[in-house]
Amino acid sequence: MFAVVKIAGQQFKVTEGQSLYVPHIEGESGDLVEFTDVLFTETDGVIAVGSAVSVKVNAEIIGDRKGDKVIAFKMKRRKGFRKKKGHRTLFTQIKINQIA
Repeated sequence: MFAVVKIAGQQFKVTEGQSLYVPHIEGESGDLVEFTDVLFTETDGVIAVGSAVSVKVNAEIIGDRKGDKVIAFKMKRRKGFRKKKGHRTLFTQIKINQIA
């Protein structure tokens, strides 16, 4: 059984017991989270899509992590203009407990 879940504007294909990184979710390590925006499910060959899906996905927050460093560098040649900015995006690691 698997489901396609929409989390923070992105779609993820999840199965029970799977661990994955999603955009930052508020909460502490060990908190339980429920995702109700399920777009697609498949159970034993039976497919449910769109409004026919009445499934919730329960997950547990494992922890937070920063992504790779992203640098935006701007420069205008022969003008002495250089600007360097960077950031590291926050991600939350979750573990899918149940698709019900």
